[in-house]
Amino acid sequence: MIYKPEKYAIKDERIKPFIDADEIWNFINKTPSTKQRVREIIQASLDKKRLSLEETAVLLNAEDPDLIEEIKEGARTLKEKVYGERIVLFAPLYVGDLCTNNCQYCGFRSENKGIKRITLNEQQLIEETTALIDQGHKRLILVYGEHPKYTADFIAETVKIVYTVKHNHGEIRRVNINAAPFDIPGFRTIKDSGIGTFQVFQETYHRPTYASVHLGGVKRNYDWRLTSLDRAQEAGIDDVGIGALFGLYDWRFEVLSLVRHVNHFEAVYNVGPHTISFPRIQNAMSLNINKKYLVNDEEFVRLVSILRLAVPYTGMILTAREPIHIRNQVLRFGVSQIDGGTNLELGGYSKGKKQTQDLSMEQFQINDNRSLNEIMDELIKTGYIPSFCTACYRLGRTGEHFMEFSVPGFIKRFCSPNALLTLAEYLEDYAPEDTKKEGYQLINNKISELASHQNVDKLKEKVGEIKAGKRDLYF
Repeated sequence: MIYKPEKYAIKDERIKPFIDADEIWNFINKTPSTKQRVREIIQASLDKKRLSLEETAVLLNAEDPDLIEEIKEGARTLKEKVYGERIVLFAPLYVGDLCTNNCQYCGFRSENKGIKRITLNEQQLIEETTALIDQGHKRLILVYGEHPKYTADFIAETVKIVYTVKHNHGEIRRVNINAAPFDIPGFRTIKDSGIGTFQVFQETYHRPTYASVHLGGVKRNYDWRLTSLDRAQEAGIDDVGIGALFGLYDWRFEVLSLVRHVNHFEAVYNVGPHTISFPRIQNAMSLNINKKYLVNDEEFVRLVSILRLAVPYTGMILTAREPIHIRNQVLRFGVSQIDGGTNLELGGYSKGKKQTQDLSMEQFQINDNRSLNEIMDELIKTGYIPSFCTACYRLGRTGEHFMEFSVPGFIKRFCSPNALLTLAEYLEDYAPEDTKKEGYQLINNKISELASHQNVDKLKEKVGEIKAGKRDLYF
């Protein structure tokens, strides 16, 4: 298959490029930041108002340490208000690392002759999925290089294979995708396989920087990538995920561009992205980038907090690229999804946990090597509710503004109870005895907190059914 982006571009004025670097820099350079204005904007966000570019720029320009702390505290309060104490768990599963692109930050790039090129066959994919199910996972994101072999039909077939795998009490209930952009017919084919979210990260929204790090392959076409999720929306995929790779260009520019991308989706499709991701550059085989824009830990925590306030209703994904202490810190300030037990090696899950990474077989270095249960155990001990819930997606509660759901009543009626039910499943089927004991103590405490709510008796009943062997119960 030869991709011809110009052939498949949407001929519609709505989808013309919407990132204007001058506009974004004007907001950054010409927007003053005062204590009163910062506090007004934090309050607006706590009232669940999505922030404008100007309002976001005010937060970006706050340099007073006390104001930065207020921004972080505002993000923490908002996260609790919208998402409660739930943290959704998933795992990435790399299906193939063939790639025709030459991206200077990626170990899979085409000029990297030292990388081992692998595409999982059907049996290997089943073995990897089984290994992830046996960890306790219910949600996966399948990852593919950009290569003619990885057609829409190929991706759709791999999704269907994953959904067929059942082992003991376990199964995968939601498959998300991180892959190359497609034309509208291609996105339709993938949608029909039953996927959840389709992710395409712009990497950097700064056009000159984009050109300097994408030196070959279809990915060199900035506009084809920028409008990719519009084609997904046109194809009927109403759950899309955007992201930027922080460390390629000025982090303030990337934050504001992400917000501008959200604006675009709302204006055209009346719904924002389902998730925002904000990975930081990490070591990769033969990494070749300008390190001028690398983001330090303090800046990273700031940008996560600002994104949380800027887009209150959008899920925020943090990956195992980050070390444990940073993961634990930013969980408080806006993150709603994390991966656990992550292994980036093609075919690596079925081989079991390893002590060191082999970057000749992986896209980049990860810095949190904990098992899924180690992460579950720590989340439980700190009062979070680990969740594998997929109820909303399977009941059609998708594609709408999360604002409609992000109210305490909805969280108490659906989100927290469903999270507790998936936690009970994990405790029964996969947890060691210590984790099981602490997990049920958490469940009992959370049920007590819901004592005045109408669902509490049904919740107790469903937890009892799970203990008796029933699975996949939800509200």
